[in-house]
Amino acid sequence: MNKPKMTTDKGVPSNSRVLMLLGQLEKLNGESMLADPEITRQITAKILHLIQTQEKTRKDIMSKGSSGMEVILATLENTRDLQTILNILYILNELLTVGGGRRIGVFVSKGGTGILLQLVLSASKESPPSEEVMLQLHSVLAKVGPKDRKFGVKARLNGALNVTVNLLKQNLQNHKLLLPCLLVLRVYSSNSVNAVSLGKNGVVELMLKIIGPYSKKNTSLLKVSLDTLGALLKSKTNARRAVVHVPVLLYIYQDWHRNDTFHRHMLIRKGVLGCLKNITNSKLGRKAFIDADGMRILYNTSTECLPVRTLDPLINTSSLIMRKCFPKNRLPLPTIKSVFHHQLLHVPAGGPVAQLYNQPPGGVPIYQFYTKPPWVDDVVDDSDDNEDAEAENDTENEEEEKNNHAGNDDIETDINKLRPKETHSRPFEELKIYERFFMELSEDFQVFNFDNPKRGVTATPAAPKSHRPIIVPTSQALPPKHPTAAILQGECPHPAPVPRLDLDTINITKDQDGCCDHTHTRPHPGAGLEQELVQGLERVSLDGAGPRGGGGGGGVNRHNRQPPLLAGGVAARPGGGGQEMLAEEWAEEEGGEGAVLEVPDTALLLPLHDPDLYVEMVKSTRSVPQYSEVAYPDYFGHVAPTFREHILERVYGVQSPLPPYRTKIFQDIERLIHPNDILDKVVYDLDIQSCPVVDDGESLKFNSQFESGNLRKAVQVRKFEYDLVLNSDINSNHYHQWFYFEVSGMRVGAPYRFNIINCEKSNSQFNYGMQVLMYSVQEAISGRPRWIRTGTDICYYKNHFSRSSIAAGGQKGKSYYTMTFSMIFNHKDDVCYFAYHYPYTYSTLKMHLQKLEALRTPQIYMRQDVLCETLGGNSCPLLTITAMPESTSNDQICLFRNRPLVFLSARVHPGETNASWVMKGTLEFLMGSSPLAQSLREAYIFKIVPMLNPDGVVNGNHRCSLSGEDLNRQWQSPSPELHPTIYHTKSLLQYLAAIQRAPLVFCDYHGHSRKKNVFMYGCSLKETVWETNISATSCELHEDLGYRTLPKILSQMAPAFSMASCSFVVERSKEATARVVVWREIGVQRSYTMESTLCGCDQGKYKGLQIGTRELEEMGAQFCVALLRLKRLTSPLELRKRAHLLDVESDLMETRCKVSSNPSTYVLEDEEHTFMEEVDYSAESGDEADNDPDTADPHDNHLSDSESNNHRDSLT
Repeated sequence: MNKPKMTTDKGVPSNSRVLMLLGQLEKLNGESMLADPEITRQITAKILHLIQTQEKTRKDIMSKGSSGMEVILATLENTRDLQTILNILYILNELLTVGGGRRIGVFVSKGGTGILLQLVLSASKESPPSEEVMLQLHSVLAKVGPKDRKFGVKARLNGALNVTVNLLKQNLQNHKLLLPCLLVLRVYSSNSVNAVSLGKNGVVELMLKIIGPYSKKNTSLLKVSLDTLGALLKSKTNARRAVVHVPVLLYIYQDWHRNDTFHRHMLIRKGVLGCLKNITNSKLGRKAFIDADGMRILYNTSTECLPVRTLDPLINTSSLIMRKCFPKNRLPLPTIKSVFHHQLLHVPAGGPVAQLYNQPPGGVPIYQFYTKPPWVDDVVDDSDDNEDAEAENDTENEEEEKNNHAGNDDIETDINKLRPKETHSRPFEELKIYERFFMELSEDFQVFNFDNPKRGVTATPAAPKSHRPIIVPTSQALPPKHPTAAILQGECPHPAPVPRLDLDTINITKDQDGCCDHTHTRPHPGAGLEQELVQGLERVSLDGAGPRGGGGGGGVNRHNRQPPLLAGGVAARPGGGGQEMLAEEWAEEEGGEGAVLEVPDTALLLPLHDPDLYVEMVKSTRSVPQYSEVAYPDYFGHVAPTFREHILERVYGVQSPLPPYRTKIFQDIERLIHPNDILDKVVYDLDIQSCPVVDDGESLKFNSQFESGNLRKAVQVRKFEYDLVLNSDINSNHYHQWFYFEVSGMRVGAPYRFNIINCEKSNSQFNYGMQVLMYSVQEAISGRPRWIRTGTDICYYKNHFSRSSIAAGGQKGKSYYTMTFSMIFNHKDDVCYFAYHYPYTYSTLKMHLQKLEALRTPQIYMRQDVLCETLGGNSCPLLTITAMPESTSNDQICLFRNRPLVFLSARVHPGETNASWVMKGTLEFLMGSSPLAQSLREAYIFKIVPMLNPDGVVNGNHRCSLSGEDLNRQWQSPSPELHPTIYHTKSLLQYLAAIQRAPLVFCDYHGHSRKKNVFMYGCSLKETVWETNISATSCELHEDLGYRTLPKILSQMAPAFSMASCSFVVERSKEATARVVVWREIGVQRSYTMESTLCGCDQGKYKGLQIGTRELEEMGAQFCVALLRLKRLTSPLELRKRAHLLDVESDLMETRCKVSSNPSTYVLEDEEHTFMEEVDYSAESGDEADNDPDTADPHDNHLSDSESNNHRDSLT
């Protein structure tokens, strides 16, 4: 058994021999003037022997409370004896070699660094300096330097920096001394000031003398030299100085790559690449790299490294260098401004839109193309800015991490701006005109016919229809003389199945002026001459009445829609009440011209969709380009697939590891290396208004000239690869993200690649499992009219197209981003559509609203008003939905009028189409016949603006309206001329506040491109203060915690909703958004933005699945149920009689709320009722994991019938 250690008055255990020697050494230090150097030499030699032979001795010296290190350092500082100095340096080397950072930290804390540096200076003054002393000194300094944050500054101020450099220059052939000196120099170089000083002192050139071609000797020395040179070249001054050495470094890299066949010296090769990476941070370095044929060299060497997985670091660094040095180009556009222009009658006084109008083109009428002035054109910004941070950024929630690093810079710190305004900004006399939108608050129903209540609630008439021709999808009739047509006309006594439309026989051509050419057909490869089927898809002009099924296979007038084809040649008559008739009978009734094949009848699956009604809605929709075509998906409709669509796993070499896009980068670099292989052929260009489509039979055909379409240009770069350019938002020069376009003329089995080359966001969910959406017309005709997630090798990365400082908000050196995906088509000559997210057009909304109104029951009060007219001449609908009073008695009318209001809005950003699908789910639930829906209508009056930005939606914008501004940043001071929908929506809310009827809940539906799940942003004074350093008294922070109740309810019942992603902090950049303005100016405590992911979910029932329209509509319905539960929590007595409608167990709030890991989000462990409750925000709350028991089986790829057809039944 070990005896307990006894400590002396010096704090040293007395039973240790080494500590006894240290005591003697300490005594000699006190008698330094009389001490014999020989005694000191002997004592230090004995200590060194004990340390080398006994590990326990090292522990005793470095143990906590021991003064051994202080004694050793004091002796080193005081002695002048060479052997004693060497002994102590040997001791320090032994002590600091083992034990890691803790022992070095003790050494630094005792002042050891300064003593060593002073000793370096003293030893250098000896003539000649002791080589062994310098060797041991630099060996110890190489260990200590990386752990001392002030090491570089100390060395520079002390003068040791120059000593090391001179020693290095004098001993280039002494490899034994050279290595520790290089190790120390590498640490010196990590300080930027030191790096510049060393560069001026010729150290960069010195390192290049040490570095050489392939050799098996002195590889350690070469590796340290490369690391030192790489550290020096982080200085831009040194990088520019080393530009002339780029060819040498490339030669060295090639030589090592060629000879290091067993890849034993990968670190040396990586060190050379590190030097090249730092040099190419400067413009001169990039030019030198290109001039030295660096692109070809690194491309070839990287390609040879691809089969070896362990060489990934070399491939990644090479791809980063090549990507950085790829010459910056302009986008292949005449100007970055939108190809469309809408003349504003009132131009803003300042901002980007005002800049665009400073030099307006003369004589350009509204709605026409025009050539933009050169001052708004794109420019190439060559910059010396270090782009590595942005290039290597591969974090999923980049925006959130950036916010975390920035601290609280964007969080509002002015408490006055966090309190509601006490006075209204507008006099009530101005607001009285909005009383007409609230007839329900004064309606007495005395003249209302309760037997036919629809007669008592009227809607504002729709806008007048446009008289321009509308081109809609249809099918071409069979010629009468065709044998197949004869059979369909009744010559065969038994009903024969109608042949399926085969798009392999179709060659579609389109007239560029909007008319249709005759469809050219080819013989079906599998049929005889007499069995050739001549059919085709064609767009037919709708302009008033026309001939029905013109002779000789002409177009069919769509006022008499042909029936959809059903199984066995049976077609359903439209509007026939479910009656069926044979295709032969239909053909005879239609004039004997032959049968027509169309999509199956989806009326049962899509009760709110009607193709003919959609066309009627399109006629009254006004667009800047005056669209005259209807896209097939919008006409046919979308039936959500019954199978699950999983989030894609990140593909190695495509999306991981860093950089995630190396495979794509190499393919892009091939364009520069092999320019003769690039076609560079424009196949679609909206800037050429006379003929935007180039059809030569060899290339794909593109089109985006339909509502919500966005594709400006398509360039064929290889046989199966196309660069696509998106159009800017109208009256803007940026906002490129939303896309929706048509592709046709494809070949089956060909690996097509599409590159959208002018995206602007620095990261996207496309890098984290999200896929693009595709709609196949042939699949629709076959009975599967749906958008599906598709695409492989999907990647989102920064490209070589430079953004102008005008488009980048004044920032120089910014680049665009490429979203690329690959696609193999299954049907020849199919017509396919691709979209950023599930499209939802303005005409679709109008169709849905009309169908919903037709479904209204006598128990529902629904009124549709036109809130205002947009800049483009479209109407902005305003809906009022609630329950009819049970009678005209005073009590019932009073209850009706005093129902609390809920105000909902959506689609202020046109590219966030998921918001409209959530709104669709909300509207369908509100108009439903379930008991829950009826209870909800009886509980609230709903005021709904389902589309705040109709113009942006119609014209394919991503974020702005026709004013070129983000409408969700205009709520503080909206202009009635520039932002009419925001101005009048805010006026409605101001009117309600003025009459003391502010909404209980305000929620604006949005979509989020960088995060998963559905979540909410709210507003809280306390939580905002909690995230800042504001000092506020408790009386200033009184706040009702009810703002958390609704999100908490949703997190308990909606599988896609994530409470952990919610935030209730008010930020300065969001002070003009709807959520913050309604909270502060209108006084609505429960003012929210509900964000729905564009990708999918990473928690709950839908974990690992991409989100679809079914889940989005379900979210809208669940929001309604949550409102009903909110009503029960806030007014339990009122709804107690209907408590049987809800599951009481699941309805009750949890007594302990889970705390989010998000630093700006936390939940208090309290029942969140609407009472005024004080909370001690100084108390720390623990974190709990968010466990979800309802996680779905990731291997379950199909939904049940009940899920696919009756997914809302669970809500009722």
